[in-house]
Order: sequence, then C-alpha cells, then structure tokens
Amino acid sequence: MYKQISNTALLITFSIVSAVLSAQDSTADPKQLVTDFWQAATSTDRETSADALIAAAPDVQALYEWLQKGPRFDESVPVGELAQERFSEDGTRFPFAFLIPESYDAAQSYPVEFMLHGGVGRSEWEIGETLWRRGYDSLKKEDRILVVPAAWKDAYWWQSMQADNLTALLNLLKQNYNVDENRVSLTGVSDGGTGAYFFAFKQPTQWASFLPYIGHPGVLRNANSGGGYRLFFENLLNKPLYIVNGEVDRLYPAESVQPFIKLLEETGVSHTFKIIKDGGHNTNWLPDEAPLIEAFKVENPRDPFPDHLEWVADRTDRYNRNHWLVVNKRSKRGSPAIMAVTREDNSFTVSADGAAEFTLLLNPDEVNFDESITVIANGEVVFNDRVTPSASTLLEWAGKDLDRSLLILAELKISLPLE
Repeated sequence: MYKQISNTALLITFSIVSAVLSAQDSTADPKQLVTDFWQAATSTDRETSADALIAAAPDVQALYEWLQKGPRFDESVPVGELAQERFSEDGTRFPFAFLIPESYDAAQSYPVEFMLHGGVGRSEWEIGETLWRRGYDSLKKEDRILVVPAAWKDAYWWQSMQADNLTALLNLLKQNYNVDENRVSLTGVSDGGTGAYFFAFKQPTQWASFLPYIGHPGVLRNANSGGGYRLFFENLLNKPLYIVNGEVDRLYPAESVQPFIKLLEETGVSHTFKIIKDGGHNTNWLPDEAPLIEAFKVENPRDPFPDHLEWVADRTDRYNRNHWLVVNKRSKRGSPAIMAVTREDNSFTVSADGAAEFTLLLNPDEVNFDESITVIANGEVVFNDRVTPSASTLLEWAGKDLDRSLLILAELKISLPLE
C-alpha cells in the first residue's frame, strides 16, 4: 500500500486510473494487456490480468514476445522530485524519493541509481523530512532516475525488511517509468556503503553493480550491529564493486578494509578499490572521482543470464536466488548449500555441496526448448529430457521481477541424493 507525503502525484493512483480508462481496449490490444498486468495494483488485479493475457496469446512464444516489448509507458507521469512513502504488510512506513528527470521521455529507457544514506542509528524519519542530508539537488541528473530510500535504527539497510523494501521500490518505479533493467546500480555512503555490501552478498539479481563508499563489510558480521551474517565471497563473483575508503577515516580507515580486499582478489571478484590519500569519513573526493565512477557504470551493465553462476545459501526462505539459480533445500542442517553451475547451450554442469534441491530458471534465448536439456550434477546425469515452456510460469516470474530482460519460461527443479 502506498501513500503520498508531498504534493506530487501518487504513482500507484496514476496506474489504477490509467488501467481503468484503458480497460475497454484491453481485450483487443496486447500492449494494453501487458500494461494492465505490469501496472496491477494488487495481486488479485495481476492474476486477473494474467488470465486475460493467457486467453489472448496464441501461444507461449507470442506471450513471451509481448512481455519482452513491455508495457505502454505514459508520457504524462509525474517528473521531478517525488517524495512518497510505502507501507509494508506489517504496517512499517518507508519514506522514499524518486528523482525523475524533468526531460523524462517515456520512449527511452533510463539507468537507475539507488542512493543509500548513512547514519542509520537515528530515529525514524518524520513525514516530510529530506532523506539526504544536503538535499537532493546534488543527486539530480537528467540522464538517469535516482531512488533515495530511508533507513533508521529499527530498519538498517542490512535487514530483511530493507531487502524487501528496495525490491518493492524498484518494482514500483518499473511499473510506471521506462527503466533500463540492466543498468540499475546500488550506491551507498558510510552505513549506506555497508548496505551496498549486504545486497551484493545476499540479493544481487536486480543489480548491475555495487558502489560502497566509506563503508565496511565487517559490520555485516557483527550481530550487535544488526547483522550477524556469514559472508560468502563466491556470491560476489558476478557483480563488480567500486569501493572507496579514506586513508585516515576515523570509522573505517582504508587499512581496516584491506583484509576484505585481499579476499576479493583471492576469490577473483571484479572490483576497483580506491584509497583517498589523507581522506576522512566524507565524500569530498567525489567530484574528482566522478568521471571514473561513471565510466565504471557504463562499462558494467548487468548480464541477466550469465553462463556461469556461483551461490552459497545458508537459508532457503530468502537470499537463495542468483539470477536463474534458486536453492530450494539444503541437505545438512546448519551448513550452507554451495553451488556452481555452468550453462553451455542445453547442458548444465553443476557442482553442489550441501544442496538437496535447486531450480534452474530457463529462458528461450539461452536454451532450445525443442531439444532435450541435460543436467550433470557432481559428475552424474540427473536430468535429460525435454522441458515444456509454461505461460503461467512466465507470468508468475514476470509479476515478481517486472524485468523485460529476465523472463523465465520454465522451472527445472532438480533433487539430489541426501549426503
């Protein structure tokens, strides 16, 4: 549920009104059917729209192509500084701001950058407060959309409620604005930098790259800091990091981050590490570093279907997905499931330790559904057969991800012998 806290237009209301006004044309227009599905305000509305899409599509391939093209984005959506709030199912209020270019053109897709602030030990944000200490003017850019969420002492960036919140905010944005799903980056400063590390370790699928500034991943290990997580460096292999720390930072001096950087190097994680000479706990260096940071983002778009994935999951109710790999069950209580999967055409080679069940999410641009798919796990063939694409599977995952470049047509669930 969403509620406005400024005089800007309420996006979810905009979606509902648009859907109502266009409903009479939906049955004849695939584009409108996709738009109704994309902008559905409730799960019931989305299910109804999904049924309409299945009924209208001549086959699953046509439905796939409709979703690839995406919804119709309206030129009359609100632009500028949009301050709003979101309520989670338990009633927690999450303030946020969308910074939409004044020159926004619905016909083109825009990169998105999430900006996570520091100082999460403060009290809950008051209605109308600016979430960025010096205001939003320094963040606004005409070539991208900025998202500024809020964290506080009861909702640190590295807690599950924020893992859900950032996903929900990205999906809300994607419902109404033309987003380049493969250029969504996550930048954080101080505690926000630590938050960026959290998403890199635990929930990387939506993001192209992570940029933690003057933060420290060690905070995530500390239960007294709201974390207590085990950090698996294999989980960082598919996404690059741009890390900046000050030499004389009073909280997180660059020297204290060096052991972490050494582990990145040993694991083979793509990263850039900048030490700001005589730099403190601030971002005074940012104007000089900005051109290099922008080049880094341009050079590192997301690959929605990489050929190789590694993932270590120590729970299966969340933090168990990496793009097209989902860990469903672990085989050892208290031990993580350690997965490495390589795809070559229709063949998947899997190394699995501690995993009892996993799912491969299949896309027709990556596998040929007209031929058998082979899965070899720990040296043994555990599956060799055809897999049938499913319209319901396609729409289920499309409704979760709202991602035109990460569409799933089939789930291949594999069970392994208990160890």
